[in-house]
Amino acid sequence: MAKPNPSRRISSFDTLLDYETRSLAHVAGRPESIEAAGHWRGVGFRLGQRRLVSSFDEVMEILPMPPVTPVPGAQAWMLGVANVRGTLLPVVDLKQFLEGERTVVHDGQRMLVVRQSGGNVAVLIDELFGQRTFNDSHRAEMAGENEGRYGHFVSQVYRLADTSWAVFSMQTLTRTPEFRQATI
Repeated sequence: MAKPNPSRRISSFDTLLDYETRSLAHVAGRPESIEAAGHWRGVGFRLGQRRLVSSFDEVMEILPMPPVTPVPGAQAWMLGVANVRGTLLPVVDLKQFLEGERTVVHDGQRMLVVRQSGGNVAVLIDELFGQRTFNDSHRAEMAGENEGRYGHFVSQVYRLADTSWAVFSMQTLTRTPEFRQATI
């Protein structure tokens, strides 16, 4: 970088031009766009006693629980529809779908908005843990994380400290015929 000549007065335009030149020459990536080999990131949440994590690619948005209008003739796990910024969004109790047990709704309840063909769907979860980052050294053998109805949706497990995080595929969930057929 050249030192400014003290005898030459630098105009504001020259300063801005210098900033632009240096800015265009600098190629910096946002932290979320830089992926290190062997690293995986997702959204951590809890259903019942299970800690799960789904890929950022599969979770469109995290929202507080809005008012839900029941839909007559729907499965028990289909809570109804919610108006989210002018769009009707089906709301599913994910724990009830998978375990048959209703989620207890409380203040601060969160739902994950997931993309599916034909429009997005919101899945109600018990608790949100936020972003989780894993690397290949955190991969672990499954120890029951894929038992029962979870077997179709869980393909791998990461272990951090003493906590197991089962990778839950929202994409597989939204393609499951039973999930897509919410009417009785």
